[in-house]
Amino acid sequence: MQQKMPSFAELLAETTLIALHLEMCDHYVVDEEVDDFTRRQATGQRDADPASPNGAPWVAKIREATARGVAVRRVRIISEPASDYIRYEHAATDVNTPAGEEVRWLPRTSASDLALPESDYWVFDDRVVRFHYFTGDGRWTYDELRDEPQVVKLCRDAFDAAWDRAVPHEDYRLA
Repeated sequence: MQQKMPSFAELLAETTLIALHLEMCDHYVVDEEVDDFTRRQATGQRDADPASPNGAPWVAKIREATARGVAVRRVRIISEPASDYIRYEHAATDVNTPAGEEVRWLPRTSASDLALPESDYWVFDDRVVRFHYFTGDGRWTYDELRDEPQVVKLCRDAFDAAWDRAVPHEDYRLA
C-alpha cells in the first residue's frame, strides 16, 4: 500500500529550522493564477494584495512558519531577458517578502557551473526533499518525497551554492 504524501502545509508545519525552495523553470501554469496572469498580460497590473484570495493563503503559511523561527528562503534561477511569467512572479514577490520569506534571483548564466538537480524542490530541515515535476509547458504533474541523506545533502548543497550567488529581491532588476 502506497503511503499518502504529506501536503506542503503539513511539511512546513513540521519544520522547525529552515525551508528552502529552488525554482528553475521560466514558466509555470498554476490554475489559481491563470486569471491574475491574464490580467497582468492585458494591463501590466498584478494582484499584490497580501489579503487577497490569491495572496492570503501563502502569506498566512509563511507568517506562521517565520513566527515559529523557521527561515523560509527561495532562489529563482531564471533566463534573461525574463519571460512574461517571471516578470509576473517578480511583481508578486513584494507579497512574499513582507510575510517573512527571503527571495533571491539568479540569472541562469551565473549558475551554469553549479551542480543542480534537474527539478524544482523544497528542502525541509535538512531531513526531506519534495521534488516538483512539470511538463514542458509548465504544468505540474506530480511531486516526489525523498529522504535519503545523500539526496537531501545534494539538494541542500545546490541550494546553498545558488543562494550565495543570487541577488536579493530588493536589489534585483529584471533584464
